[in-house]
Amino acid sequence: MNILLIYPEFPDTFWSFKHVLKFTGHKAVSPPLGLLTVAAMLPPEWSKRLVDKNTKKVTAEDMEWADYAFISGMIVQRESARRAIAECKRAGVKVVAGGPLFTSEHEHFEEVDHFVLNEAELTLPPFLADLARGCAQRVYETSEFADLTKTPIPLWELVDLKQYLYVSIQFSRGCPFDCEFCNVTVLFGHRPRMKTTQQIIAELDDLYHSHGLREGIFLADDNFIGNKNYLKSELLPALIDWQKDKCGIPFAVEASINMADDEQLLRMMYEAGFDIIFIGIETPDEDGLTECNKVQNRNRDLVGDVRRIQRAGMQVQGGFIIGFDSDTPSIFKRQTDFIQKSGIPTATVGLLQAMPGTKLYERMARENRLLGPSFGDNVGGTTNIATKMDFDTLYEGYKNTLRYLYTSKNYYQRVRTLLKEYKTPKVKEPQRLKDVNIFLRSLFFFGFLDKGRFQFWRLLIWTLFHRPNMIPLVVAFAIQGYHFRRVCEQHVSSNGISGR
Repeated sequence: MNILLIYPEFPDTFWSFKHVLKFTGHKAVSPPLGLLTVAAMLPPEWSKRLVDKNTKKVTAEDMEWADYAFISGMIVQRESARRAIAECKRAGVKVVAGGPLFTSEHEHFEEVDHFVLNEAELTLPPFLADLARGCAQRVYETSEFADLTKTPIPLWELVDLKQYLYVSIQFSRGCPFDCEFCNVTVLFGHRPRMKTTQQIIAELDDLYHSHGLREGIFLADDNFIGNKNYLKSELLPALIDWQKDKCGIPFAVEASINMADDEQLLRMMYEAGFDIIFIGIETPDEDGLTECNKVQNRNRDLVGDVRRIQRAGMQVQGGFIIGFDSDTPSIFKRQTDFIQKSGIPTATVGLLQAMPGTKLYERMARENRLLGPSFGDNVGGTTNIATKMDFDTLYEGYKNTLRYLYTSKNYYQRVRTLLKEYKTPKVKEPQRLKDVNIFLRSLFFFGFLDKGRFQFWRLLIWTLFHRPNMIPLVVAFAIQGYHFRRVCEQHVSSNGISGR
């Protein structure tokens, strides 16, 4: 059996990093972890090819070779997934689809032959068994959750890791919290389920020794600190030990703000090489946090929490939302003031969207406020709900918020605020900027060609005198800021935000 695994292309969004890739020379952000894991679950005697459409095209020879095409993706990849499915159908190749996009809305893809939904550890085996007997059904789904200790190491040999900015692995699935707008618990439940420490070390060894990985690793968990006791007693000590004879591999992860309460946890994560933490902060407004049931963020000094994490040697990237029912026009300035004060250079600010299956989606349906499907691009300026705030006011305020945050002056000011608090990370500099040519080329562009060059030089000179060891990081931030600015400029142009 010949299996062609296809990963749809990402549009140019905040997290596509397409403008970063132009500087680093990579073709895409990260390999498709889900498809690579599914590939490892397929019979070993089957032949497998993976085409990541973010790095290359599907050829006619690929289609002629394939017996089945397996396609996976997220909601933001919806249109590219449709094109990939149509391409397969024109070539007469049967399509098997799974992953978050199809789990949420498989009923909208009539051309797909088979759906393997929810977690493949549970739904792929019965599909394969039925396929072998010639009686495969169209839909395989489950309300159960998988045992991650049985999840195999992804088949990394199907991709060229040098084409990617970083690599993702997964330690756990599920989140103990119950935010109204979030579909994580719909997909993966409230109880954090974890791989064993031995599994994670085996995956890291495979990447480092067998595939030569030297770039960063993103742990694609729903909430990395969902089980802090296990982290501190098992995983983090093992990661600290694993790093000892390595060149220094930085880890990034998603976590909740309450990690700031645990000094031992922060210290151990720093020693293990964690240097970037994405946190859903959402809003500085207590009414908004109450409305969306973000209990872990309520009644806290959120700026103080961010600074504790920064002082522990980790950057905070923040997710923010505008458009809660409780929001008034004052929210725009309150959001920008909070983001500037806390020194979060990478701040994703999106309009509230209702994702299928979430409590917000159900509430909007009951109130007859759903306007259509969700869009998946969390900074695209789109919403699929009828907002309480006048939409024109919300629309203009949102555009002005993006403009403000990603002007060179305000962006570089946030970088400086971070550097004033930031403890020198365990991994001293971004691996991708150790290439002298990339560093010098970036330095020339931002110092002489970019329209924010004056602000760049101000920050670089300040860094030279106050944090000279952080100069490579400043250049990395300049590259990221350029991408964010380009994406935001597209969204705030006259045709950039599609509204509701």
